[in-house]
Amino acid sequence: MVPGAKPLDGIRVLDLTNVLAGPFCCHQIAHMGAEVIKVEAVGRGDLARQLGADPELNTKGMGVSFLAQNAGKKSVTLNLKDPEGVALFHKLLATADVLVENFRPGVMDRLGLGYAALKTVRPELIYCAISGFGQDGPWKHRPAYDQIIQGAAGVMAITGDAKSAPLRVGYPVADTVGGLTAAFAIASALNAQPRGTFIDVSMLESVLATMGWAVSNHLIAGVDPAPQGNENMTSAPSGTFAAEDGLFNIAANKDEQWVLLTDHLGLAELRDRPDYATPEARKRNRLALKAELEDVLRTRPARAWAKELNAIGVPAGAVLSVPEVLSMPQVAERGFLKSYDEVPGVDRDIAVVTTGVKLDGAAPSVPHPPPQLGQDNAAIWGDLGVSTDELKALQKKGVI
Repeated sequence: MVPGAKPLDGIRVLDLTNVLAGPFCCHQIAHMGAEVIKVEAVGRGDLARQLGADPELNTKGMGVSFLAQNAGKKSVTLNLKDPEGVALFHKLLATADVLVENFRPGVMDRLGLGYAALKTVRPELIYCAISGFGQDGPWKHRPAYDQIIQGAAGVMAITGDAKSAPLRVGYPVADTVGGLTAAFAIASALNAQPRGTFIDVSMLESVLATMGWAVSNHLIAGVDPAPQGNENMTSAPSGTFAAEDGLFNIAANKDEQWVLLTDHLGLAELRDRPDYATPEARKRNRLALKAELEDVLRTRPARAWAKELNAIGVPAGAVLSVPEVLSMPQVAERGFLKSYDEVPGVDRDIAVVTTGVKLDGAAPSVPHPPPQLGQDNAAIWGDLGVSTDELKALQKKGVI
């Protein structure tokens, strides 16, 4: 790749999405070099503009939920229910390579902007529709929020332990996985020649696809997944253990790691006991084994144990809070966070996450902070031949 170039340079994406799955998809694509234009509803924009933990930013239309995944994008406003708005949209569509939407199935068709209509005027268009359950099937019209999908996919049923399950995962994993799935599919479709396809992303199926191990235990082994808490169902001792000052993780998944761990803890005699002599025996008796290990582990701090165990080849790690992990050099020094100074509409500096990817040793970032609603109307519509006077008239009529 040419130095300084990005894989999706020159690709224009129309982001008609709201809240999380769709915006997260386009967030990934923007960091890979695509020009992403958010096409937002007049007057209100993406619902995420009103969501987040800072009420003041919510009232400004720059909520934290919006800031988290819209850096580098441009914003135009458009009333897609107005014929003049539809005409403007078609002008913009003629310049686009990709369209992403996450309306309920059928909404874009009712607007006359579904894939069947658009492919006749833009056959090379990659059209990605993200929905909770997919574009067909008996559940296709059901409303879908992250927690609904977590429940429907079986995620909640296997999260927590026997007492706490079913339990919601602590961040919107279904929306995020749906967005990543869509980004992967779009990037793949851009490689096809000739271009032009309809991508149907089901959040439900995207999540189930990531649950391959759990699902396959049911499909192949006939064992129904069950909540395991902080225990690793595939091996023991592997999970979370109590130290002097709190919990930390150990993953002694291999026999050689089991030997190293017991030697280091002064518990080599455990290896001679029938209850722990084989991997299967250790899994069957994992709770008793855990208690014996913790008798020693509780004598010293978690991070001291983790450092020592990693040094001898036994994977271990602290259980960190979000502020703690962000402050760690492993994250802080790899370019994962991107800072923007005095962001318009926010009126203060912000830092946001990027992608977790490096290209040729550099973390991809985008130069511009998340946009204010409609901030690129003049530039985008002007480039398409709309005059200043026409823009004023369209704005007065509520078209933009």
